Amino acid sequence: MELNRRTVIAGAAAGLAATTLGSTAEAATGRTPSRRLFGTLADGTKVHVWSLANGGTRLKVLSWGGVVQSLEIPDRHGRYRNVSLGFGTIEEYVAKTPYFGALIGRYGNRIGGGRFTLDGTSYQVNVNDGVNSLHGGAQGFDKRVWDVEPFVKGSDVGLYLYYTSVDGEMGYPGTLKVKVTYTLTRHGDWRIDYAATTTKTTVVNLTSHVYWNLAGEGSGSIHDHELSVAAARYTPVDSGLIPTGELAKVAGTPFDFRRAKAVGRDIRTAHPQLLYGKGFDHNWVLDKGITAQPVPVATLRDPSSGRALGIATTEPGLQFYSGNFLDGTLVGPGGHVYRQGDGLCLETQHFPDSPNKPSFPSTTLRPGQTYRTTTVHTFSTRG
Repeated sequence: MELNRRTVIAGAAAGLAATTLGSTAEAATGRTPSRRLFGTLADGTKVHVWSLANGGTRLKVLSWGGVVQSLEIPDRHGRYRNVSLGFGTIEEYVAKTPYFGALIGRYGNRIGGGRFTLDGTSYQVNVNDGVNSLHGGAQGFDKRVWDVEPFVKGSDVGLYLYYTSVDGEMGYPGTLKVKVTYTLTRHGDWRIDYAATTTKTTVVNLTSHVYWNLAGEGSGSIHDHELSVAAARYTPVDSGLIPTGELAKVAGTPFDFRRAKAVGRDIRTAHPQLLYGKGFDHNWVLDKGITAQPVPVATLRDPSSGRALGIATTEPGLQFYSGNFLDGTLVGPGGHVYRQGDGLCLETQHFPDSPNKPSFPSTTLRPGQTYRTTTVHTFSTRG
């Protein structure tokens, strides 16, 4: 797989506010992605927002952090709402760090103490969550400008996103070339394909950090959303939210989502793990393990609108975060204040702190290997 950015439109055409790819026939479908200026960084770098639609799903993506700035789907009456939390300006994305809609890397989730050892060499990566490293450090992939190339392939439409993380960035070894593909299918599914190669042995754990509210962003709590996760075990954490190494059974605990239940049903239970996370902020050990092709692992449904989200993945873990640290200081693009529980994340991934837990599935990537994972989001409506 070629991971370097491919230039499809050169010269003056690359600077057009709206970029058109492919044949006249493809352009005539109305599905070709377009872009416009979203904002300008302090150093003069322009950030664009790309708009694409297919199969009833409408998606807007920023070149800043690969951020999903909005994702619109219809309810049972055909009414569209944006179901992803975000901001309305680039200044807010730069200044604030809730990871709304962002691509996460090099390492999604936490690494205890920001330290790990590979082949006898110890590494200290950037610490930005107390004594721990979170989501790749203070300047992770969510805060980088990505190269974006739109495409139309048959009935699919999408974006290629490219970023090269140099050797030593945020303390990680090896130059990592990353390619992420966002695809909207003719059925309206949103598929993410991740790929990466490295020049030195390193660790990689890429994911997407969309905050979902299927009733619509800014509409209030997601505690009445019904969630199911195909996982009989989860990874308990210590007070710093670092896994202890145990794979605990969910049976008889608030972490049992094997049958769909309301997110808020057990969230106020005095379970020690819920006190650590101020709600759910844990990794579920998916029953299926690592698979070559995406397998359905979770469903989320909003009874009020009928909107439903299905998630299939090749990954062995799912981090369910119930928006516990939204504190009323952030305001969405519609002018609504985001409070605790106003959105939730379902991050497909390898497990947190895997580099320090030999019993967990490995996140090590070596030269000559290609990191590949896939996650598919399927949208539907139910009565």
